[in-house]
Amino acid sequence: MSILELFLIAVGLSMDAFAVSICKGLSVQRLKLKHALLAGAYFGGFQALMPTIGYLLGTQFEHLIVSIDHWIAFALLVFIGGNMIKESREEDEDLDDDFSVKAMLILAIATSIDALAMGVTFAFLRVDIVAAVLFIGCITFVCSSVGVKIGHVFGARFKSKAELAGGVILILMGFKILLEHLGILVL
Repeated sequence: MSILELFLIAVGLSMDAFAVSICKGLSVQRLKLKHALLAGAYFGGFQALMPTIGYLLGTQFEHLIVSIDHWIAFALLVFIGGNMIKESREEDEDLDDDFSVKAMLILAIATSIDALAMGVTFAFLRVDIVAAVLFIGCITFVCSSVGVKIGHVFGARFKSKAELAGGVILILMGFKILLEHLGILVL
C-alpha cells in the first residue's frame, strides 16, 4: 500500500471524527487549548487503536466484525445526532461542553467503528500496521483538533442552526455507512 493510498484512507477515516469535533467546538463557550487536544487525543487514539484491534482479530473473526460494524456505527451516530437535534431546539439550554471520559469515549468509539473493519482489511493486505495506525492516528489528531476550533468559530454566531446541521450530518453519516455496507449505496 502506497503512502498516498494510506493518506487517503487516513483522511477518510478521520472525517467522522472531524465532523464530531466541529460539533463539540460548537458547544464550548470559552475555547481552551485543552479542548482541541482532548478531542485530538481521543479521536486520534481510537482511530489508531481500532485498526490495531481489527488487524489482530484478522481472519479469525472477519465475518463477525464485517457483518455488524455498520449496525453499531449506525446506531451510535443516529443516537448522538438525534440528541444534537433535540438540543438545538431547546430555548435555554446548558451548553454540552462535556469533555468527560464518558462523553468522549462514546464519541470516539462511534467515530472509529469503520477503522476496526479497516484493520481487518490491513491484515489481509499485509500492511505494516504500526506505520498505518500511527499515520491514521496523527492525521485524525490534527483534523479533530482543528475541527474543534472551526466549530467554535462558526458556532459563536449560529450555534443552534449549526448544532442542528451537525446532528443531521451525523445521522446521514450513519445512514451512509449502513447503506454502503448493505450494498445499496456505492460511492
